[in-house]
Amino acid sequence: MSIAQNKKAFHDYFIEDKYEAGIMLEGWEVKAIRAGRVQLKEAYVTVKDGALYLFGSHISPLLNASTHIHPDPVRTRKLLLHRLEIDKIIGKVQRAGYTLMPLDMHYKNGRVKLEIGLAKGKKQHDKRATEREKDSKREAAQAMKKERR
Repeated sequence: MSIAQNKKAFHDYFIEDKYEAGIMLEGWEVKAIRAGRVQLKEAYVTVKDGALYLFGSHISPLLNASTHIHPDPVRTRKLLLHRLEIDKIIGKVQRAGYTLMPLDMHYKNGRVKLEIGLAKGKKQHDKRATEREKDSKREAAQAMKKERR
């Protein structure tokens, strides 16, 4: 079940590979995510000291979550992956010029997971071609729907 999606990533980037990562969260963050108060629109993933970190994701704290903790909605969160996966991702980012983008936050077996993608940036003409493709598919689907009636 999806919690939040980053639709802008699919518009601005070609997604080559996808990985599922766990996220190190605090208690108030889990409560806020369960309430649907998370946003991935301006988030990105960086490599630092051989680990992956999620920057810029906004988790709005609940008013009644905690009285003794002062939550930071845009704090840096560490992503949890196997060492071999991290090494493979780091190699591709450094050598091939890929970007790491958060794509989807979802639940898996009661835990919050983040799907990250290895992405290459689209040029403006690529974005226009993608839009034309979507429009033609939509028009064809509408035509097929009208024929059935």
